[in-house]
Amino acid sequence: MPRSSNDPPARGGPVTLAMVARRAGVSPQTVSNAINSPDLLRAETLERVRRVIDEMGYRPSRAAQTLRTRSSRLIGYGIQPVPASSPVLDRFLHALSQAADEAGYRILLFACRPGTPTLDGYEELLDQHEVDGFVLSGTEHNDPRQAWLAKRGVPFVAFGRMWSRRQIGDWIDVDGASGTDAAVEHLIGLGHRRIAFLGWGRGSSGAGDDRAEGWQRAMKRHGLPTRGRRAQSVNDIDAARAAVKPLLDAGATAVVAASDVLALGCYQTLRERGDVPGRDVAVVGFDDSPTAGLLSPALTSVAQPLEDVGRECVRLLLARLAAPDAPPERILLPPSLVVRDSTRAAPAATSEATATAITV
Repeated sequence: MPRSSNDPPARGGPVTLAMVARRAGVSPQTVSNAINSPDLLRAETLERVRRVIDEMGYRPSRAAQTLRTRSSRLIGYGIQPVPASSPVLDRFLHALSQAADEAGYRILLFACRPGTPTLDGYEELLDQHEVDGFVLSGTEHNDPRQAWLAKRGVPFVAFGRMWSRRQIGDWIDVDGASGTDAAVEHLIGLGHRRIAFLGWGRGSSGAGDDRAEGWQRAMKRHGLPTRGRRAQSVNDIDAARAAVKPLLDAGATAVVAASDVLALGCYQTLRERGDVPGRDVAVVGFDDSPTAGLLSPALTSVAQPLEDVGRECVRLLLARLAAPDAPPERILLPPSLVVRDSTRAAPAATSEATATAITV
């Protein structure tokens, strides 16, 4: 028996736009308008077509939508290989993906070489017209990506500042300096005066320099010396173990580290010396990684609002897609200091802080 044009599609067969049009008694263009330009249709026609779409379970082809609108609803994000990843970036990527999904977009990951940011992967994706824009992270000095994308009119937003006088495009960042400043204030409140800083090499990281600046600013504000109180290391536990020793030998009663990884190196050195973190030397980390709360003693650390960063990245990028010529928007979010047992009163102090979180 021949099938009627109003019959459902054959079992297992895909529902096409033409089939929806036949069932609704309209042209294929009307169905397309109902999906992409509903304001062009009369209310009763739009309602009838949408009802048929729901009944038949029709889902528009992503490829077809891309051809019509030149929008893939994909956001490119370059990710470094696993050895260079961190719990912080993992949390950011999860927040970014969730925010994109809520906006009807997907994050398209592509591999980047570890180390200094390059244009690897960006040109290939643009040549294939597979993404509507990019989210950048790990911004550093002399980062080539912002200028390259801006020159080609490609929408992007960066998690991280330009770290140069010339600012390009939209970005959102966390105020690392305010985080280490708050850490110093917390330690001073506990009676510490010989507060050292364990960071990354000067000029090797914009974020690292920013965190060092906050420590130095707070120390100077209280008239405390910084000479001989700063050491540098790569972001590695063993390297941090060696780098922090001179600071401890010089009598530091507290150490502010530029990352939780560096703080872990400090923990190991203290234990090798027979000291207990928190009791003998206070330690503050940065990033509030999942490990921070599991250590013994639990590590006081500066937490970044990564969920807010992810949401703002998507918001800024969608705003740029909607208004390519709008003035750039730049946002600096405050972190928070999560206080745990690794920061206690200095040996000469009699009071001990008991707060569990301080908003910067």
